[in-house]
Amino acid sequence: MSKDSGAAQIDHYLASIEALLDMMGKSKPYRGTLTPEQIAAGMNAAGRNAIRLLQDAELLLEAKRYPSAIALAILAIEEAGKMPILRALSVAQDSDAIRQSWRDYRSHERKNVMWLMPLYVLAGVRSLQGLRRLFDPKSVHPRRLDELKQFATYTDCRDGRRWSEPPDVVDEDIARYIVRTARSLTKERATSTREIELWIEHVGPVLEPASTEGLKAFWSAMEAEGLNSHHIDDIDAFLAKPTG
Repeated sequence: MSKDSGAAQIDHYLASIEALLDMMGKSKPYRGTLTPEQIAAGMNAAGRNAIRLLQDAELLLEAKRYPSAIALAILAIEEAGKMPILRALSVAQDSDAIRQSWRDYRSHERKNVMWLMPLYVLAGVRSLQGLRRLFDPKSVHPRRLDELKQFATYTDCRDGRRWSEPPDVVDEDIARYIVRTARSLTKERATSTREIELWIEHVGPVLEPASTEGLKAFWSAMEAEGLNSHHIDDIDAFLAKPTG
């Protein structure tokens, strides 16, 4: 390759990258309301991307590239975590709730709240009340997953002037656990516009941790229309309040 052709190739790549960044820069992050159809489209886009990231993580896991497998698996968890946030946006009642939904959507930690759910299930938790600790704003577990992603991706200088490198921080056991967690939190089932319409109709403004009637009505409507494929055997037991 001649010097002139090499310079031309560099200019070509730089121009292509600049054009892409300019195009993306003109498209500002949206922070308003969405229709049920747009909510479903966003959830499905997140679901597809979560599956793509998970599949890449699984390939890296089998190739023994454990830090990279962890990093991509956590990204898959974050993408899957966008779905309940978009569902909440569909029933946001005022401008404050809408803004909070978009802040959550673009927050790494708010998208990580579900990552301990497989452990809760293994521990025998089978109710909504039992899972409430996952959503406690004082809980540190979302931050811990984000920290793990940083350790699995970057080098750093730690206490005692020690340098940390991703392969020294994470091992196969941790990588396999995080990838399995990502697999359990991603789904290939598409979300329909009708599901979001039913969610708005039956849950709407009554979506509170202690309220179950709207959720029961939503569940029944989904079953009546043949849309319910969630893996909960007994909705009454799942939504039951603790006794005593």
